[in-house]
Amino acid sequence: MDLDYQEKSCGIILFREEDEKKFLILHYPGGHFDFPKGHIEDHDNSEHDTALRELKEETGIENIEFIDGYREEISYKPHKDNDNIKLVVFFLGKTSQKHVTVSHEHLDHYWLPYDSAYNKVTFDNAKNLLKKAKEFLD
Repeated sequence: MDLDYQEKSCGIILFREEDEKKFLILHYPGGHFDFPKGHIEDHDNSEHDTALRELKEETGIENIEFIDGYREEISYKPHKDNDNIKLVVFFLGKTSQKHVTVSHEHLDHYWLPYDSAYNKVTFDNAKNLLKKAKEFLD
């Protein structure tokens, strides 16, 4: 994606297997529901490093396996009062870890089956990411 972005973040669409796949959705203080993600920092060596660091900081989850071949980019304007564009790179990850410790940056978390997760996430770009993740896994 060739965009003139001012901010770049990385995140993970995380799932675990039980009787069915359950996806992790975080409740943000702004009221929206989305996936774990955050800004790239100078000490991050790669997009994967950023995604892993942010996942650990936001959820306490460290034990994940990236699903090879899934890398999706979205972009949006995070602030209505300027034209800055934010690019977010998402990966798909699997964990066996069920316990989540949400950071001060979030209100709550949910492990939800696909249909419920799809209905829970707030933004269309998150719905599209989740749909692509499900298609990729199927």
